Amino acid sequence: MVLSAASKRVAVTAPAVAARKGSGEPPLVMVTAYDAPSARAVDAAGADMILVGDSVAMVVLGYDDTLQVTIDDMVHHVGAVARSHPAALVVGDLPWLSYHVSRAETVHNAASLVRAGAGAVKLEGGAKRIESVRAILDAEIPVMGHIGLTPQTATALGGYKAQGKTAKSAIQLCEDALALQAVGCFAIVFEAIPSALTGEIMPTMAIPVIGIGAGPSTDGQVLVFHDLLGIREGLGARFVKRYADLLDAMATGVSAFAADVRGRSYPAPEHGYSMPEEELAGLRAALQGS
Repeated sequence: MVLSAASKRVAVTAPAVAARKGSGEPPLVMVTAYDAPSARAVDAAGADMILVGDSVAMVVLGYDDTLQVTIDDMVHHVGAVARSHPAALVVGDLPWLSYHVSRAETVHNAASLVRAGAGAVKLEGGAKRIESVRAILDAEIPVMGHIGLTPQTATALGGYKAQGKTAKSAIQLCEDALALQAVGCFAIVFEAIPSALTGEIMPTMAIPVIGIGAGPSTDGQVLVFHDLLGIREGLGARFVKRYADLLDAMATGVSAFAADVRGRSYPAPEHGYSMPEEELAGLRAALQGS
């Protein structure tokens, strides 16, 4: 029933997301997804945006950080999500070194995600990435910004920890947000910054701000699919709220299957296929003859 309702939704576009700013509508909802089944679930729940994040590196591909994922990996997963035909806007993450080298390569990589099915791309960084953002926008591709804790540069930031906790760094984040807004991003992600800092920046923002560990004053929120559904071990970051414990449920289901197999209660007769008696008799006769 939920799936059929989701299929009737009007497709969400980047301009439609931008238009939500100050509209009085409920906050925007963005959830990550990396394959068709998870995309269908997120879309059925009515999310406005599906982020095919480079977090796929850790939650799906088994890497320790996002730096190992490539543009080819992202194209593969964006395509899998897009083939579920969600109404939600598909935002493809540009991975590390895909927008750091040259203007031509930046545009080529962004276009690769669009060809795979993304309706917009996201990249990390503030003022220093303005030329990359401008190049992508010049190719008529909508761009979502991302500042604060930027996992691709976590090493340079001193690890996965909140940013903007000093006056100097907070001012830099304010400048980054305004620079991304001025260049033409349709929305921006604030990750792991103090709630008070978000509150100070929000009055200056004319585009939607999607928060993740940035407090309640943003225009929307995003979480990783595997984090909010408990498909990962551990509690995750401080900003994660777990809404289910599916890892335990999956392990329980597989354990029950294993017990049935070992106890020879699966497969039962109803799980098999029948064969006409005359055909079975013919098979037996043939086997005896041979």
